[in-house]
Amino acid sequence: MKKVKHIIDHAEKHCKTHGSRLTNKRKQVLSGLLQSEKALSAYELIDIYKTEFGETIPAMSMYRILDFLQNEHLVHKLNLANKYVACSHIICNHDHAVPQFLICGQCQKVKEISINKSTIVELQKNVEDAGFDLISPQLEMNCICENCMASAA
Repeated sequence: MKKVKHIIDHAEKHCKTHGSRLTNKRKQVLSGLLQSEKALSAYELIDIYKTEFGETIPAMSMYRILDFLQNEHLVHKLNLANKYVACSHIICNHDHAVPQFLICGQCQKVKEISINKSTIVELQKNVEDAGFDLISPQLEMNCICENCMASAA
């Protein structure tokens, strides 16, 4: 829990630097994502918020909070699953690579990894050579995590 508070404090400073504010509700939603090992939908976050804080957040408000957190680069949206994860690089002080996500198809655990920039450049070139424009280089890969592999063996 101490680590989550440290990340939230860093996120709050990040927002202030960018002229925005990490409100209490935004902090609480970010905290819920930080404490989860798997991606969560807006509705799962609404349920968690109600359980943790005894208050119901309307779906539109949750989506606004998630949009804010996404625009501040504090969370990522997994488009294929329509779920959200906290950025694993919130407290880093280096330039972030294009996010890539490994998603366990069994337990839904998500791991954010970095891919070499030259690989992304090559993928972008291949997309353009095929007559398309790349909208987002984010990759979401269906995988099986070590725990699920071990339990299947």
